[in-house]
Amino acid sequence: MDLQTTIYLMVGLSFALYIGIAIWARAGSTSEFYSAGGAVHPVLNGMATGADWMSAASFISMAGLIANMGYGGGLFLMGWTGGYVLLAMLLAPYLRKFGKFTVPQFIGDRFYSKGAAVIAVACLLTASLTYIIGQMTGVGVAFSRFLGVTSETGIYVGMGIVFLYAVFGGMKGITYTQVAQYVVLILAYTVPAIFISLHLTGNFLPQIGLGGTMTGTDMSLLAKLDSVVTDLGFGKYTTTTAGSTLNMFVYTMSLMIGTAGLPHVIMRFFTVPTVKDARSSAGWALVFIAILYTTAPAVAAMAKLNLHATVNTAVVKGGDLYAPEASILAETRPDWMKRWEKTGLLKFADKNGDGRIQYYNDKSKNPEAVAKAAAAGWKGNELTVNADIIVLANPEIALLPNWVIGLVAAGGLAAALSTAAGLLMAISSAVSHDLIKGIFVPEISEKGELLAGKIAMAGAIVVAGYLGLNPPGFAAGTVALAFGIAASSLFPAIMMGIFSKKMNKEGAMAGMLAGLFITLFYVFAHKGLFFIKGTEYLGLIGGPNPFFGITPEAFGAIGALVNFAVAFLVDKVTPEPPEHIQHMVEAVRIPRGSKVVDGAH
Repeated sequence: MDLQTTIYLMVGLSFALYIGIAIWARAGSTSEFYSAGGAVHPVLNGMATGADWMSAASFISMAGLIANMGYGGGLFLMGWTGGYVLLAMLLAPYLRKFGKFTVPQFIGDRFYSKGAAVIAVACLLTASLTYIIGQMTGVGVAFSRFLGVTSETGIYVGMGIVFLYAVFGGMKGITYTQVAQYVVLILAYTVPAIFISLHLTGNFLPQIGLGGTMTGTDMSLLAKLDSVVTDLGFGKYTTTTAGSTLNMFVYTMSLMIGTAGLPHVIMRFFTVPTVKDARSSAGWALVFIAILYTTAPAVAAMAKLNLHATVNTAVVKGGDLYAPEASILAETRPDWMKRWEKTGLLKFADKNGDGRIQYYNDKSKNPEAVAKAAAAGWKGNELTVNADIIVLANPEIALLPNWVIGLVAAGGLAAALSTAAGLLMAISSAVSHDLIKGIFVPEISEKGELLAGKIAMAGAIVVAGYLGLNPPGFAAGTVALAFGIAASSLFPAIMMGIFSKKMNKEGAMAGMLAGLFITLFYVFAHKGLFFIKGTEYLGLIGGPNPFFGITPEAFGAIGALVNFAVAFLVDKVTPEPPEHIQHMVEAVRIPRGSKVVDGAH
């Protein structure tokens, strides 16, 4: 069976499975639509959370970013995983005990204000829509390569598939679909990694292979990679940081607290029967997430080494990387490169007219590398590789069997679609449950609310598709902005809502608005108003990254500090919350059966 037929077959079977599950698990009530009836087993919920959590950014982009950034890319691993631990330990059990299945509902009730709920909905919509852009970009990347269609067509097809199982199935359909999507995406990620680790290092486990020695040599894989990339003018793979150390720290914090404030992940903890189950499913989710997150650094390093070995034969054979015969002939470049060139995500230009492909850092500050390139007659880097293709192209670069390439195609789409569905659920419930039922039309019937939820989700799919067609950057960069928005607006409000019984509605509302505004102001200065190209205003803030060199993707942590500071300042000059609200906060924090709770009541 040829490659294209294999890909169609595997992607088609996975889509049929998702739609079949959605039909089987249709939501018949608002409880099933919003929280799957609160009857999902903790292990299954852990798998669904893993799929919800591991988005196109995790599956498609993260290893690409680590491959490009080296050691500095570790901030994504630390930030996202650390944030999940923060969410599981500090927020999820208390929110589950509070019993409200959306973040705006918790904020509205805890801060005894419909205004606070409306601001929370605005923050949620801003973060979730920004996050969806990354998923839709990922869907477009995967479809454009594997189904032989344009990225735009890929996004339209992705919108249709999500519409079918998210709108009809609600949280119940989405949950069981995400369990299937987890199985598909984790096999798609680990199977190629095992093959490649065995080939390069003889180790079955990629996690061990990353620190192992290259087959047939006494040199470690990372030492070999360091040697190759530094010789070609790139930064040292094992030590390069993302900008300054301060920026890397702030970036990690932003991803961490942004993760803990993501509404679509928080909602997952309301689909299990009890608070104990919420804690258990959080633990299971961490296990399922760790399988992919510990594999990613190995995938990144091995894919980078294989890419260099493909373009420069001296990487494997040894010898001078700058020798004329080391660079491969353009006309004999492998088929996988030609396939990716059609997507525009891999580009080749013969700048010195020698018919060969030179892949190196032509902006290097390494004088030795610059001198070698000049002596070899190289006129500039001739290969441009988008970070988003590293994982998807990995099995092709390593010349793995067709069925593995088909599996990766299905896995990439599963990752993007599972998170898109979770985000759409968060958007839908915020509009139908928190705005329409909670504020504007409280007397709406259950049937009317269910219909409103489905219409809101359909509308969100259209908006998400439009934003996916006009993205502000590659998948993981856009997703980092979404985390920054959640970090600066929702996370502080949830934290203060649980752990500060004296925090009042005025403080919380002022804090959310201040955090969201300052973060968007800084982000829009770099990325354009509402991500519209050409509307940037860097001159107004003093050029790129003017605040201690902190990048817009990392600014969420600064926005969160502003949120906390404004909230506590306003809280000091406004009335305390009512007595019953303070008792409620104490009751949520203290375990059931405790004498303290009984005393408080």
